[in-house]
Amino acid sequence: MGKVVMYGSVSVDGFIADEKDDPGELFDWLVGGEVPLDESGVLKVSQASYDYTRAYWDRIGATIVGRHVFDMTDGWDGTPPGGVEHVVVVSHRPRPAGCDPEAPFHFVEGIEAAVAKAQELAGERIVEVAAGDVGGQVLAAGLVDEVRMDVAPVVFGSGKRFFGSVHAQHLLEDPDVAIRGNQVLHLRYRVRR
Repeated sequence: MGKVVMYGSVSVDGFIADEKDDPGELFDWLVGGEVPLDESGVLKVSQASYDYTRAYWDRIGATIVGRHVFDMTDGWDGTPPGGVEHVVVVSHRPRPAGCDPEAPFHFVEGIEAAVAKAQELAGERIVEVAAGDVGGQVLAAGLVDEVRMDVAPVVFGSGKRFFGSVHAQHLLEDPDVAIRGNQVLHLRYRVRR
C-alpha cells in the first residue's frame, strides 16, 4: 500500500482558511511563477515549486476530503483537481442528487473506511488526505505517514486549522524537505511512530 500523506497550503500561523472558509492568499504561490504546473496554463509556479509539487501530484492515487470541502467546491464540477483519479468523500450523507454517477467520487462513512477505500483505489500510489478536520482525524487515528505543508506568507489570526480539532500531541520527525519557492515554503515531515 502507498503512503498516507496529509497535505495542504497553510498560513504561517497554522490556518487553511479564515473563519468564512476563504483561503485568501494561501494559493497565490500557484500563480506566482513562470513554469506551468498543469495543462490548464492557469497554474504557474517557480521551478523549485514545480519540481517538488509536480512529482508529488503525479504519485497521488486517491485523495480523501470531507463533505464540507466537496460541497464547497460543488464537487469540482465532476473533475477532481490536479488530475487526481479518485476522491473519497467522508460523509454521513449519500452522493448528492445530480452528481454524475460516472464521476470518480466515492462516499463513505468514517475515516477508517475512507482510508481503506482510498488505499484500495490507490494501490501502491499515495493516498492524500486534505488538511483540516478530516486530516486531523486521520492523524489522530494514527493513519498518517507523512505531513506536507505549503506554507504561505499569510497570517490569519484565526480560522480553519490545518490539523482541525486535534487535541492531543503528535510528534513529527525533523523536516526532511524544506524548499523555498515563490511565495511559499514547501515542508515535508514524517510522522514519528
